[in-house]
Amino acid sequence: MCESRVNEVSTIVRNIKYDRHVYDSENVIEKENPYYSKKYEEAYKKSITNPEEFWPEVGKLVTWTKPWDKVMDHSHPPFTKWFAGGELNACYNAVDRHVEAGRGSKVALIHDSPLTKTVRKITYAELLDQVSHLAGALAKLGVSKGDRVLIYMPLIPEAVIAMLATARLGGVHSVVFGGFAARELCARIVHAEPKVIIAASCGIEPHKIVRYKDILNDAIEWSSHKPNKCIIFQRRNVECAPIDVEMDILWEDALKMAGPHECIPVEANDPLYILYTSGTTDQPKGIQRPVGGHIATLTWSMSVIYGMGPNDVWWAASDLGWVVGHSYICYAPLLYGITSVMYEGKPDRTPDPGQYFRIINEHKVNAIFTVPTAFRVIHREDPDIEFGRKYSIRSLRTIFVAGEHCDYETKMWAEKTFNVPVLNHWWQTETGHAITATCLGYGHNLSPPKYTAGMPFPGYDIKILRSDGMEASNNELGRIVIKLPLPPGTMSTLYQAPERFCQVYFSRYPGYYDTMDAGYKDEYGYIYVTARDDDVINVAGHRISTSALEDVVLAHPDIADATVVGVPEHTKGEVPLCLYVIKRNAKKSEVAISRDLLRMVRELVGPIAAFRMAVAVRGLPRTRSGKTCRKSISDLARNKEVRISGTVEDPTVYKDIKAALQKLGFAHTAPDPQ
Repeated sequence: MCESRVNEVSTIVRNIKYDRHVYDSENVIEKENPYYSKKYEEAYKKSITNPEEFWPEVGKLVTWTKPWDKVMDHSHPPFTKWFAGGELNACYNAVDRHVEAGRGSKVALIHDSPLTKTVRKITYAELLDQVSHLAGALAKLGVSKGDRVLIYMPLIPEAVIAMLATARLGGVHSVVFGGFAARELCARIVHAEPKVIIAASCGIEPHKIVRYKDILNDAIEWSSHKPNKCIIFQRRNVECAPIDVEMDILWEDALKMAGPHECIPVEANDPLYILYTSGTTDQPKGIQRPVGGHIATLTWSMSVIYGMGPNDVWWAASDLGWVVGHSYICYAPLLYGITSVMYEGKPDRTPDPGQYFRIINEHKVNAIFTVPTAFRVIHREDPDIEFGRKYSIRSLRTIFVAGEHCDYETKMWAEKTFNVPVLNHWWQTETGHAITATCLGYGHNLSPPKYTAGMPFPGYDIKILRSDGMEASNNELGRIVIKLPLPPGTMSTLYQAPERFCQVYFSRYPGYYDTMDAGYKDEYGYIYVTARDDDVINVAGHRISTSALEDVVLAHPDIADATVVGVPEHTKGEVPLCLYVIKRNAKKSEVAISRDLLRMVRELVGPIAAFRMAVAVRGLPRTRSGKTCRKSISDLARNKEVRISGTVEDPTVYKDIKAALQKLGFAHTAPDPQ
């Protein structure tokens, strides 16, 4: 990490005492800590030092059919159990209890799809009716406690209904992102061995229909495991798919197969779902999520992190195939009993860059959870907000971002445009909720230090370690780890791979969960996540974060998007290479912009960065969840074979990127990415 950036985000001194006062170690001058929150400090300290007293208060936020015997069982780390012996049902807590409390007429889901020109509102009572009947059908098809149900659907209410119906039976759902091709889908079918698969006939993208049923047919044909049946939801307003009468049951027929099914209680540490993630390797990992701690923590997070009230409208702009969709489209808002918006569209092309503003206006959205890329896209396509300014966004109070690095220019633009705080926070598929955040419920300062991802969330004892395992000093870049035990709601294991679970996450730093991210901690306790540790470039022995360089690049007024990767260099070992996307209304040429970037990095970071290569490209390979596929670009530069992930939104950008790399002397013998 470059010293200039560390100095910028660090405003006082390195040697501090973590309380409401900060001490200048050289001059012994006591200064007020502008970020101090007594409520937060007391809660956080209790969660770390006395977890068995802290977490029962969170556990009481959900309804249990049998109380827990033990708050925490840490007798077999890292396989910690929370609320051991307690029994409950996730679906009951997300749906039934709200209807029983007389709130059945409250809108649970709003599905807004500019792609199909439809808006659907589903109340909690309607949700209960459909979920309970689908659960009845699944039970009749042989699904019971612990059985897997694979869900392959776009962002439609039926996907949420399928998740909840599976959970209602004590089953384990595995949602596969709709962008995955047959090969990836087949691998998940083979591993999860679902009794039933629930799918839609198709998904819809701008100018393209994705035929899910055809992909599913191929995946099942290739799979060594065959499901008992497939339940198919025909999207009749888009496209219907041919049905295999031996294997397939239509959605509407399934709802009539049996009567409503009751909720089946499960033990708190039984699995709620399996979510496959490739992580930093090509081999998928099945993250297994325990029911009890997860739904309790999610319920609590809606108020303590996001500041939601009982009558608020929440919008997580993600997909159900990602962890954000699981946690904050489906479970958290429904567990909390509020309205969750499901937006089936893009920030810019469905049909214009004013859609975020329209959604806020029409549905009176109070808070948004999205990725920074969404704002970069809107800024690039509509810099003067010509499409958005016609909508009122007065209902909006807060924007939360996560999932990728949020550069300061994007954050400032979004705050100015939407006139609300934009709060960065950090979490992972493995954790299921925030590791660090600015917590509205704890009265955290809504103008935290520049670049921070927030303060450690209760239960996360975060340490920054050097390569030798020793703890780093304040503002010193290192590996971010979390001291065991992990708090309730985090993954319990990898599905059918407990040895791999221990090896991947806990072997490098015994006694700690390895986040595999790089970052540092400042004197106030704020955490800064600079990059995946793989994305830290080692330039002649100096560790430089790609995100630090990207912050400088994205400050250029003519650049809409950018990424920095490490490429080989014979004397320094590795040097940074920048690919950037020029704004449509750019005032300078590519040559002039590249010259500016080299000067800016030299001035703001220093010559130590060895930043001498920058080239414009048409677009960057980003997943639909907003992450930049840096490793694939770096591998391409190194003439390695690159397999394009099914989650990449626009695979065609690789052809242009390869040509750009070749202009700079790289990728000359690299095969074309496939």
